[in-house]
Amino acid sequence: MAQAANLGPEESAGRQVEAGQLPPWGVGELEAPPPYSLKNAVRVAGAGAIILGGAIGSGEWLIGPAVTAQFTAALLWVATVSILLQWIFNEECCRYTIYTGEPIMSGFMRTKPGPAFWGWTYSILAFIQLGWPGWAAAAATGIVAAIIGGVPGAEHAGMVLFWGYVIYFASLILLLFGKKVEQVLEYAEWFMVIWIVGALLILGLVFTSPQTWLTVITGFLGGGLYYIRSPRTGELMGLIPQGADWLILAGFAAYAGAGGIGNCTVTNWVRDKGMGMGSQVGYIPAVVGGREVELAATGKVFEPTEENVSKFREWMKYIRFDQGWVFTLGCFLGMGLPALLTVQFIAPGTEIGGMAVAVRQAEGIAGAFGGIGSGLGMVLWYVTLLTGFWILYSTQLNIMDLFPRTVTDMLWTSNPAVRNWAKGDVRKVYYASLVIFIVWGCIAINLAQPFILIILGAFMAGLEMAIYGVHLFYVNRKFLPKEIQAPMWRQVTVLLFSAFFGFFTLVVILNRVFGIKIG
Repeated sequence: MAQAANLGPEESAGRQVEAGQLPPWGVGELEAPPPYSLKNAVRVAGAGAIILGGAIGSGEWLIGPAVTAQFTAALLWVATVSILLQWIFNEECCRYTIYTGEPIMSGFMRTKPGPAFWGWTYSILAFIQLGWPGWAAAAATGIVAAIIGGVPGAEHAGMVLFWGYVIYFASLILLLFGKKVEQVLEYAEWFMVIWIVGALLILGLVFTSPQTWLTVITGFLGGGLYYIRSPRTGELMGLIPQGADWLILAGFAAYAGAGGIGNCTVTNWVRDKGMGMGSQVGYIPAVVGGREVELAATGKVFEPTEENVSKFREWMKYIRFDQGWVFTLGCFLGMGLPALLTVQFIAPGTEIGGMAVAVRQAEGIAGAFGGIGSGLGMVLWYVTLLTGFWILYSTQLNIMDLFPRTVTDMLWTSNPAVRNWAKGDVRKVYYASLVIFIVWGCIAINLAQPFILIILGAFMAGLEMAIYGVHLFYVNRKFLPKEIQAPMWRQVTVLLFSAFFGFFTLVVILNRVFGIKIG
């Protein structure tokens, strides 16, 4: 356990605390957060909105409807468990960052066998998860659907690809401007999240029946399992209905919330937001409008005095608001509202996939009100398409930042040669990583249909999550002073996080690799 003695600020100056396989932490003074209030919580919150914008796109608008269309609400309990586990996991990642000012990935690299091993391992896993621009391609199908006035087919593949490139590069442009990248993302994601939740809430309240609401709500609670019948056989569905595709189900579990590297990167945004000891570390500035900012390679910790522990707990109140009321509640709304539309307007047993997966919701709603040719049907068609576009674009924008940010922070922390090459300007590393990511994305967007690309990424996210929980449990117990460690029930929940996602990952491997049928 790395724990500093209870010294005063002057005595602490220049002290260092040994912490594993990376350079030791400096010791600083923890700044007090603003007095806790709803107004201040909304102002301080931001990381939750960024991660929510990324979460809503794939799981809620694509994989979620694919599952609910086929099995109604019988599998929404998976989303409930996933979101609640991610809520606790995210908060415990942020606990490390409030104490050290470092992203949780830096904490992972402090453990044996060292930063080179964990840096390469997690960078490769993150690349395999995020290196498929399926969200840009899926959003492009919405634009093409609006242009042609119908569902895109194979003959529109070239047009979808063109608009996919446009959306991809539009995400890049947003990341070039502003004081710091985190702030630009925060403003953009707040706008999109408010639009998305507002539009879906109106559609759900006005155009779906009370019975549909009951079906979806009880599905989240697990009660739907006992009265929802299979559209094929008429039999009551169990925990995992017969015929469920475990690969899609594993992706659904992972992307019901943030999924994979996104759960960890919330700490990068908390750091850049200046929360806790993050205010003493620096941030990643934008290339246009930003100024060169020194981003410390190593964080700082505070003495676990009674006063500092009290301030730490106040900071954690803001984290709980950010991850509880913004991220977690937003995930339930983002999953539940599209599920309402799917259950109400798409025939039970429908298998959603292919190029037009992103526009099935709009097609179903418009069809229920006279089709695109009628006045109300046309309005709902375009409103739903626009909402779906914002959902998918918010995810693509989020992902455009996720990978280079994660790689940049790991390289910056673990590799002095990289810092020397950049001459102290972290923007050089961030935007170099971003360029490499974009070049690959321009190739990968041609490799498969959007839904397949997203499912592959979602499966990798689940694999990562199976590892992250165990690693976080170890890091926080090893490096955090006992005074600020989480209660034991939260530590155990972090292990359950790994077990839950590890189960789905293992079943898919047994099923797809070894041909062992489960369920």
